[in-house]
Amino acid sequence: MTTDATPTASDPTASAPAPRRRRRSGLLRDLVTLTKPGVTRMCALTAAGAAWMALRSADNPFGAETPADGWCSPGFAVAFAGVVGASLAVAGASALNMWLERAKDPLMARTRTRPLALPPGKRQLSPRTALGFALALCFAAIAVLWLFTNLLTAVLAAWAIVGYALVYTPLKYRTPLALVIGAVPGAVPPLLGWTAVTGDIDAGGLALFAILLVWQMPHFLAITLFRESDFARAGIRCVPVVRGSLVTRVQAVLWSIALVPVALGPTLIGLTGYLYAAVALVLSLGFLACACTGMRTFASKAEEQRWARRFFFASLLYLPALIAALVVDVLVT
Repeated sequence: MTTDATPTASDPTASAPAPRRRRRSGLLRDLVTLTKPGVTRMCALTAAGAAWMALRSADNPFGAETPADGWCSPGFAVAFAGVVGASLAVAGASALNMWLERAKDPLMARTRTRPLALPPGKRQLSPRTALGFALALCFAAIAVLWLFTNLLTAVLAAWAIVGYALVYTPLKYRTPLALVIGAVPGAVPPLLGWTAVTGDIDAGGLALFAILLVWQMPHFLAITLFRESDFARAGIRCVPVVRGSLVTRVQAVLWSIALVPVALGPTLIGLTGYLYAAVALVLSLGFLACACTGMRTFASKAEEQRWARRFFFASLLYLPALIAALVVDVLVT
């Protein structure tokens, strides 16, 4: 027997909260997906590494701070704000990118399940909501950086957002040079971490910016190679589609060669010691060797794509390992 307060199986409102909860969780999941969490995490890591190094550098205006000084000390508070602001900027630019490409994403296997790529009847997220969310993230990033770090860092973040969303995104449908153009705003997160602390663009910040700039090139060349058919179907003028796979592999090798001295840049300018230099040299030469294995003659397109995928995963291992070496070197020297 049931009482008046007990819902029955025939009560149409009995299960109403569950669908609402599912819709809310689905909407939240879609909003998180818009930010490209993997990309945002990687960029947050580079910004945090740069901010940490800036705190320990001679350019640090807060003095030589260590964790023993307290995580809420002025220098650490500003560094934290810089990492938060940089992460918000990356998340906002990524969401804007998805909004701008919502008509093209259904054409590619890698993007057809994105929230805005789904057919209108299956979407839980409207394009208007997505745009509002993206703009809110972008404005929040600029506000955090302006209020809690400095104007220079806020301006750099705004420039990177505009460059990625409004310059790189449309250009990749017109020219393969868009990859180089897009790598510039893509390399800004470590510079944001650095300038948030120092308030200046100097050799240290530029060295870290250069590492991410050059690393992106072989990283994205690998993606375009094993996703070539996807990009061609969407009309993206990437290097394999326009120049062919051999040119793509040659470019990957050349950029990997350039990465060797660029990765050693922090040591060459006195920012890090020989521990980092040794690790960076081993990592960079190993990455270059992996790139060079792509210059052999492949028996089939599928074999070439398997190599490109392995090279892509090597790039994903390379960058966090390099950042870890930077941080450890600063801690022990």
